[in-house]
Amino acid sequence: MNTRAKGNIAEERGCEFLRKKGLRIIDRNVYNRFGEIDIIAMQGAVLRFVEVKSAASYEQAINNITPSKLQKLGRTIQSYLQQKRLECDYCIDALIVTDEGIEWIENITL
Repeated sequence: MNTRAKGNIAEERGCEFLRKKGLRIIDRNVYNRFGEIDIIAMQGAVLRFVEVKSAASYEQAINNITPSKLQKLGRTIQSYLQQKRLECDYCIDALIVTDEGIEWIENITL
């Protein structure tokens, strides 16, 4: 199985996980000139931008969320908010998907 197929499976597992937690999935795989947003979900009045990382272990996956990745994600989010003309509270989350399960890391910072 190629990397993109594994990523799609991880994102699908992530969406199901978030739905079970009561979030409403707004969009997936949103691209703009700055990058990609894996999952956009709404929880109450807060828009959550979710980065999905999968690997064989938690450590491998979490280490793929680098400061440069977060900066790029921040620019991608700002572009999305401007394009959609949205003014709302938002945060950036990460879902770490491994064979053992899913860990949700809320409100990671830039």
